[in-house]
Amino acid sequence: MNKKQIAILVIALVIIFDQILKIWIKTNFILGEEIKIFGNWFILHFVENKGMAFGFEFAGRYGKVILTLFRLIASIAIFWYLMKLIKKGIPTGLVISIALICAGAVGNVIDSAFYGLIFTDSLGRVAEMFPQGGGYETFLHGSVVDMLYFPIIDTTWPSWSPINPGDSLVFFRPVFNIADSAITIGISIILIFYRKFFSEEEAKEKPNTVEELKND
Repeated sequence: MNKKQIAILVIALVIIFDQILKIWIKTNFILGEEIKIFGNWFILHFVENKGMAFGFEFAGRYGKVILTLFRLIASIAIFWYLMKLIKKGIPTGLVISIALICAGAVGNVIDSAFYGLIFTDSLGRVAEMFPQGGGYETFLHGSVVDMLYFPIIDTTWPSWSPINPGDSLVFFRPVFNIADSAITIGISIILIFYRKFFSEEEAKEKPNTVEELKND
């Protein structure tokens, strides 16, 4: 299997598993419903967000369209860049990490672009897929489905703490999905193992730029 095939396989697998889990959650859970998988530290907790990864939101309906279009353009750009780097013979690990980022971006674009059209809302009821009367939103205004919740630490700040004494302390608080995880893992691999690669690539470009300036 060559590196291009590896990249396409990684992208396809992440998108498939991401969408299978999201569709299962959407068609079996009421918004806010949860089930505990491993004690109190791994929970499937159904939430939706209209914005960025890990539940962060981007303002307004126009902001939502801009964000979705940005994700779409970014996904295409990342895939194009990945194919370009593969032709240069980049390491397989770097191929996988960039493919993970691309797949994660595409996974959340699918929710934002189409989920509003193909599902009813999940407020107080389990959503219906492909409803006869249409979905809960218009094109590009769908909400991203999140469900992975790891409140490994769930306690309160001590009374003597200078920060929020007595308030709830939960770590890790954000609820996310497989697509978010793929992006995070891909970026982490690059930062840990492949920072040198991009530094070298930048260094290779500089001499060419200097020569071009001299010729001008």
